Amino acid sequence: MRWLAALVLILLSLLPATAQDATTLVADTLEIQADSRLIATGSVEVLHKGSRLKASRIVYDSTAETLTIDGPITLVDASGTVLVADSAELSSDLTEGLLQSARVVLASQLQMASSEILRVGGRYTRLGRTVASSCQVCAKNPVPLWEVRASRVIHDEQERQIYFSNAQFRVAGVPVFYLPRLRMPDPTLTRATGLLRPSLRVTSQLGPGLKLPYFIALGDSRDLTIEPYFSTEEMFTLGGRYRQAFRTGQIEISGALTQDQIIPDTTRWFLFANGAFTLPRDFTLSFEVQSASDDSYLLDYGVSDTDQLESTVTLERVREDEYIAAQVTHFESIRVDEDNTIQPSTVADMNWTQRFAPGLIGGIGEFRLEGHSHARSVTGQGTGADGRDIARALVSFSWRRDWVLPAGIVGTALGALQGDVTGVNDDPDFPSQIERSHAVAGAELRWPLLRGGSNGATQVLEPVAQLVWADEGGTPVPNEDSVLVEFDEGNLFALDRFPGSDAVEQGPRAALGLSWTRFAPDGGMVGASLGRVLRLDDLDQFTVVSGLDGTASDWLAGVQYSNGSGLGLIGRSLFNPDLSANRSEARITWYGDGFGLSSGYVWGEADLATDRSDPISELTINGSRRVAGNWTGRANIQHDFVNNRASNAGLGLEFRNECLLVDVSLSRRFTSSTSVDPTTEFTLAVDLLGFGGAAAPGPARRCRN
Repeated sequence: MRWLAALVLILLSLLPATAQDATTLVADTLEIQADSRLIATGSVEVLHKGSRLKASRIVYDSTAETLTIDGPITLVDASGTVLVADSAELSSDLTEGLLQSARVVLASQLQMASSEILRVGGRYTRLGRTVASSCQVCAKNPVPLWEVRASRVIHDEQERQIYFSNAQFRVAGVPVFYLPRLRMPDPTLTRATGLLRPSLRVTSQLGPGLKLPYFIALGDSRDLTIEPYFSTEEMFTLGGRYRQAFRTGQIEISGALTQDQIIPDTTRWFLFANGAFTLPRDFTLSFEVQSASDDSYLLDYGVSDTDQLESTVTLERVREDEYIAAQVTHFESIRVDEDNTIQPSTVADMNWTQRFAPGLIGGIGEFRLEGHSHARSVTGQGTGADGRDIARALVSFSWRRDWVLPAGIVGTALGALQGDVTGVNDDPDFPSQIERSHAVAGAELRWPLLRGGSNGATQVLEPVAQLVWADEGGTPVPNEDSVLVEFDEGNLFALDRFPGSDAVEQGPRAALGLSWTRFAPDGGMVGASLGRVLRLDDLDQFTVVSGLDGTASDWLAGVQYSNGSGLGLIGRSLFNPDLSANRSEARITWYGDGFGLSSGYVWGEADLATDRSDPISELTINGSRRVAGNWTGRANIQHDFVNNRASNAGLGLEFRNECLLVDVSLSRRFTSSTSVDPTTEFTLAVDLLGFGGAAAPGPARRCRN
């Protein structure tokens, strides 16, 4: 029987006044000797200022204010640190004392065992000869995968640091290296100055190399990571990353300097930076900087596979009915077949969009004011398209209103007015100033038909018909932002299917569509859609490959499926009037317990109008699967069926348990150009889990028998 109420009353009379409001003792039996000794036995618990002590027997001496404790003992302090011991002598507030045959467990990960542990001042835990590891130790297999042995260990709970003296690191019981002094963060500390996980990188160009990142905490809001990269092929790289958080935003800067034999006697480098800040009146200011010394540096060193560098400054505000943005971007292509002097290198855009409810006509109106300009570095009168510079101001108004008609039919009226002025420099094929106006109006009917099934499933069948009138003619402007047109479900019923503002869709037309969707009660769904665009006249606005040319567009067909449990499929195809395919794409995702798959396929005909001289037929597969309790395999491939070769492929294997993470990967980039050679890369990274903010632990080994 627990004498909880009686013991609390007795403790209030025995403990010092400073501890009366903070200490509680619970036990099965209680004995008082000489009015100064209290002996509690049987399922004893002491609670004091967030600490909890469990033992089989406790003797409290009120004169000396000490606790003599018989085990097994478990002490959990306010920080979550667990101490397990056979016996102990502690102060009454549990902050000081000695524990015999004890073990410390930090954040349920790192364990440190010692013959004795001394608690000092409620801050320090000092251990004698110690074995530290976060690995599971079993009676039949007492040797952990890795361990640190030391003659003395001190854990500073305030600074959350662990100090080892005469430390010896062992793997499977075999000594690997010795350090007279070693400092490591405890598992609760995620930011501490010190060496991060090293990694081995081997490439066919650079040979074996080692990366040794070193993290420097410059305060609560700033840090610096320095990463030297050594290679056997006479290469040295010094990389770094700086991060800082401010009250209203953050910045991050990363880069590297390199000397290698790929481009001898040349300092190669890259610099990336980004940041974002909140400004008054709901505005945000963001920037991004990307720069590199040469076309192949980013691929050679695995920084990025981008083929175009963008440096951007953006001012933006997003509200419920308003969008304001101003952006300046500098582009630099690192494709070997593109000349940056004839590409638009500096682009400026401004957009103000305001949505409102017109009082007289109802519905939803939208006002848009847009500005755009871009310039090329080639200059000179009459240089043509290679040196053309453009500036434009545009204003537009659009309106839409819906009505519910008899039989559940939804009727819609919609329209738009647009006017713009475009200035053209250095291109004699166009006037220096072009003024345009464009008007469009339309009507749309939708008839959503709903059907419920006896099993709880719901089906929706919706035919849609849209009629649009738009004016024709006008002076054309150079088309640079609307060359590539994608015909899909998103713009089947759009008033303008061009992605930019250089071109506007003209002429009367109709859009017809039919969609069917079934929603299952378990969250699954399956759907299909079919649509087409018809025109009175062929105004030769679109390319053949776009699927929108002629008086009748290609048939647009789409399917989608989801079982509500991780499997999803999306497919889309364009079919010519004779039902031969023009373009197809499909994507499947499948995620479950211990596995994941993502795959996509795209096929399309060649399109000389968009400088695509070859057809596209490409398959990508990315997958991972847990092949055993602690092992996970990964694979990826990107295959070009037109050239009958893989673009890149990779394999990976990861081992993760409660104390160790090993990640091995092998990748191959097959494509080559005048600046980038085919490359094979091997990487190996090892993490000792249990120190600092390391990766999350995996499944622990089980102790049997």
